[in-house]
Amino acid sequence: MTPGSYALVLKLDSGRELLTRGRRFMLRKGYYVYVGSALSGLEARIGRHLRKEKRKFWHIDYLLEHAGVVEVLRFPGGKECGIARDVEEASDGSVKGFGCSDCRCSSHLFYFRRFPEIWKA
Repeated sequence: MTPGSYALVLKLDSGRELLTRGRRFMLRKGYYVYVGSALSGLEARIGRHLRKEKRKFWHIDYLLEHAGVVEVLRFPGGKECGIARDVEEASDGSVKGFGCSDCRCSSHLFYFRRFPEIWKA
């Protein structure tokens, strides 16, 4: 049960409006990187995200109904917000207010026109 943070690299094949509980997000076709934390264990949290059947709770649960996971990066002991800042610097933009309701970041979902090589960030 290793705590830490993770990044999901996602591919969205077409633009869409994403409706979550109380929020609406406009997403473009392309790649996205979602940064999250797993204080109770990386593998359990990542496994939950990769399951098809689950109760929708987080913003990412709604996006995963439409986007495919193409890569998973693990950061044992990593700090979610610091990783998000690094990914944002390398990105082509962010989705304001996505996945960051429990911190002061503006987003934890970042847009890339091309496949992101975020391990270089």
